[in-house]
Amino acid sequence: MKRIALLSAGSVSHEAVEYLLRGEPVQLIHCKVISEVFMSVVRGEADYAVIPIENTIEGSVSLHMDWLVNEVDVPMQAEWVYPSIQNLVGRREEFIGEDGTLDFGKVAKVLSHPVAIAQCRTFISEHLRHADLENASSTAEGAAQVAAHPGNGWAAFSTRLGAQRYGLDILAERVTDHDNNYTRFVLIGPEALKANRSSDHEKTSMQVILPEDYAGALHQVLSAFAWRRLNLSRIESRPTKKKLGNYYFYIDVLVPGDSILLQAAVEEIQALGCQVRILGSYPCFDYQQEKSESEA
Repeated sequence: MKRIALLSAGSVSHEAVEYLLRGEPVQLIHCKVISEVFMSVVRGEADYAVIPIENTIEGSVSLHMDWLVNEVDVPMQAEWVYPSIQNLVGRREEFIGEDGTLDFGKVAKVLSHPVAIAQCRTFISEHLRHADLENASSTAEGAAQVAAHPGNGWAAFSTRLGAQRYGLDILAERVTDHDNNYTRFVLIGPEALKANRSSDHEKTSMQVILPEDYAGALHQVLSAFAWRRLNLSRIESRPTKKKLGNYYFYIDVLVPGDSILLQAAVEEIQALGCQVRILGSYPCFDYQQEKSESEA
């Protein structure tokens, strides 16, 4: 049985891994903070870790990306997309107004992961401008804190699974700014994943550090992919944390790692004096594609 480290029980990560590995026997190891999720694999306490790295509304989860590239050396073994549906949860009886209906004016504080809070700005502006906003390590941890402090007028942005786990009510459903809010997750671990489902496509992720004194180096790197007709689905710059103004490029290429064209592109890029590190070559599973096929 595979051991999988992830954020708190009831989080979006929890829902997402159950979707990816449904029907497979696994042992879930819940952690309160993302650093412990990563380190569980590094220390050998888990076989895989579930890492959210990108969101439709907020883009890259920078902290997680930096851990993935700078803090650990564990390859990506799978990627999948899952809907990030947030609800306002709490104890309904604490927020009943004199007319017997819900009164959001009674909400004193809302707790959640900062990315989840950012996904609910419209709802906050319309209903919770008076409330304090407090960051939690995950959406589930926000719900746990609400459950642990009854009578204070606290609420949380959390999943339906999180509300159920901590005995809270759904005060408002689907409060994210956009209906098409999805989160991209990666599964990292030392061994390839053997999933009981077929993937939609293969992807290879890499880190590229340009030489400091090479004018036009980024153009040359992109050209190495372009003339070979290798499709890049993502390119993002992040600081190397070694020197002010020094950046590396995170690049996703939509081909498997054993592609001859990709290997040739990497050799060409290295010949320019660039440092190239392969972060993983892995299958990708698309929730939206699978959903549309099931509804057809």
